[in-house]
Amino acid sequence: MSICQPLRLLGHRHSISALSFGNKINPLLVCSASREHVIVWNVDECTQKLRGGLTPRGIIIGTLQRLVLHVRFSPDDQQVAVCAGNRIYVLSVKYEAIPVELNGHLAPVTAAEFCTREKNMLISISEDRSFKIWDYSTGLLIHQSGVFTGFPLLSLLVDEEKRQIITGSAEGQLWIFSLISDHNYCCVTRIDLKKEQEKFYNKIWKSEEELGERQNASELCRTSSMKPEGPVEASLPVLLIEHCDYSVCFHKEENESCVQNRSYFWIGTSTGLLLINSANLELEAFLCYKDYSGLSIRFARSCSLMKKAVNGKVLCLVTSMFEDMITVLEVNPALLLTSQQSGTCKSGNEESLSVIARCPLLPKSPLCTNLNKNKNKKHLSKTERVKSTRKDQPLVFHNKIKSSGYTASPRMTMFTPNTNLKKNEVLKCKTSFKCTSKEYPLESSPPIISSREISIGFEPTRICCIQYSGDGNYLACGLANKTVLIFNSDLTNTHHVFGGHDGVVNSVDWSHDKKWIVSASDDRTVRVWSVCKNEAALILGKEMFHRAVGFAQFYFMDTFMLLCCGAEFYLLSCHLDAAKDDLRRYKRKSICKLVETFPMASTMEITSLSAVNDFYSYIVLTAGSNRALEVFDLNAGRSTAVIPEAHTRAVHQICQNKGSAFSTQKPEDYNLFMTTAVGDGIKLWDLRTLKCERRFEGHSSRSYPCGIAVSPCGKFIASGSDDKCAYIYDMHSSTFSYKLGGHTDTVINVAFNPFSPQIDLRSHEMETAGMLENFRGNAAESLDPDE
Repeated sequence: MSICQPLRLLGHRHSISALSFGNKINPLLVCSASREHVIVWNVDECTQKLRGGLTPRGIIIGTLQRLVLHVRFSPDDQQVAVCAGNRIYVLSVKYEAIPVELNGHLAPVTAAEFCTREKNMLISISEDRSFKIWDYSTGLLIHQSGVFTGFPLLSLLVDEEKRQIITGSAEGQLWIFSLISDHNYCCVTRIDLKKEQEKFYNKIWKSEEELGERQNASELCRTSSMKPEGPVEASLPVLLIEHCDYSVCFHKEENESCVQNRSYFWIGTSTGLLLINSANLELEAFLCYKDYSGLSIRFARSCSLMKKAVNGKVLCLVTSMFEDMITVLEVNPALLLTSQQSGTCKSGNEESLSVIARCPLLPKSPLCTNLNKNKNKKHLSKTERVKSTRKDQPLVFHNKIKSSGYTASPRMTMFTPNTNLKKNEVLKCKTSFKCTSKEYPLESSPPIISSREISIGFEPTRICCIQYSGDGNYLACGLANKTVLIFNSDLTNTHHVFGGHDGVVNSVDWSHDKKWIVSASDDRTVRVWSVCKNEAALILGKEMFHRAVGFAQFYFMDTFMLLCCGAEFYLLSCHLDAAKDDLRRYKRKSICKLVETFPMASTMEITSLSAVNDFYSYIVLTAGSNRALEVFDLNAGRSTAVIPEAHTRAVHQICQNKGSAFSTQKPEDYNLFMTTAVGDGIKLWDLRTLKCERRFEGHSSRSYPCGIAVSPCGKFIASGSDDKCAYIYDMHSSTFSYKLGGHTDTVINVAFNPFSPQIDLRSHEMETAGMLENFRGNAAESLDPDE
């Protein structure tokens, strides 16, 4: 096999400072730039001339007499952007075109990229710590950012799929901006690579210690890149940002496999290469130059990567910072990920978890407790048991006697009791929640049209929690003034007002049959309300809880209730009965029994809890003040998995994809759940892998814990925000699709209607009464006209 002779392209008299390949293979173009010339070479023509014994020559497209730091071809290879000094020159490969000069930066321009989706759009970054967007066909400036970092910007990547700009600074910071037209080029998120690298090291080493696979420290540092020899460098300049797409084969079942395409991007720094998942923006692999004994380069001055993998491998070109040396690295991304991603979460089950119950209840499961079977035996006295066995008998006569007057009609009617009143009330209670066979419009757009706004009180009152009933007819609200309100779904009428708590109502939850509401309060009590009456059917008092109850909900198709208090949550079996004896109205027939308590490991307080009640599920998700997530399997009665450091701060809400009675989703979609924390965005998790699959950024949540909700169709996510707006995300996009304004304060919670494309928002109104705002979608015409 003959070795190809290297192609030498001679034409520059000064050192070449910038080089770039074209985007097309036929013909393959190369642009080189030095202080005096910018030359474009046709690789195929130069190769043919070299074989014919001729000297290859390129086309000089510009003479700038400036130091060139960066060159880049346009998508069609017809223009070349040349960054020289504080200006950008758009030069044409053809002779007759007039060059365009873009002048506006205050310091040397370090990088420029063409946008393929937007015609004639060019994006540039500079050492003046800002980016600018140009129309290079006319030379006009479309947008210029402010100074958003204290260090020069060195690298740039345009993510066409997500419509984002990714920039890297000299201090190891990644800044991501939105390119969507109506987003005004807002900052989506910022990533500190040094913190991500330290968190990645800690996660790997903790998992190795827990699995008992930790080796000698000196041996591990020589053979792998898991742990650095010292602390992370104070300066971590981002030299390169490049896409990395490849296919991953994973096993779905025992004998089934599936190929999934995952998108990553490489970050080239002075000390190594970082591989970041573009969906969740988390560091998943790190290659350090120091860990390779055969690599003489320890600190890189520049690096370049192949855009596409060949045979699963990527070539990386690295130049030394202190020597005239170039090294080519061959990297296998799949192997690098596999070697560094084993055992990142602690799980007690070898099989993957599932929200939908896939096996029958175990004999010793806490969920086997059935209070209703033994209710009569435990709570009926001996006298009442004897009375219950006797049959009803006539009080005076066993036979009808004419002289008694029982067979004759009454002489006069003293009064006519309204016997239909009670019957109508019961009928109204049973039929107040209309059943319908309509389905949720799965193809509809999210609700973005404001339809109604109401104030819930005359005094300053904060709305703490909201939730729709299962049929979407009513909306329950828990207030800071110790009351619970129920509104019609269109916010036109107050259906019920429940009072009795002595503290702020922290949570409200509807039962599956829509007849009951459970509320938890700071007064260390939990109350269950009957929708048909204005009285509490069940009160769990202060003697049961040592701290305020943060959350309460129905569970396992209304068979149980879940309550979280402190660092543990309670599983209670309950029997609810709204009927009362007229002579003993004080005596309630509803009963409740504590089945078991489940403590969350290594935490001071459970900050959020979530479980499915609309179908049978054994899974309960909890989040603690230790920033961890813990998964409990109540069929086995134990904790089954822990996700440490799920967010940089404690998670204040877990939101599961519970679907709706009016929509149908794939069974595996119910394994998705979202978490959110103050200042750390929204993360989408998969219960089967216990990994973050996507991260949603763009809304502001720096001060207040802003709530989230998922639509019944499972396609959209809504979130509150500090900037007095609500944001709607598409499940498959990391940037927001819609921004809903109208509130005068922070939007701290959102709720989707399970029946129609409708969303309700509540704001943190402190100066005025709390506000509820209702938004409807474009599919409202699919509902019945009388609704």
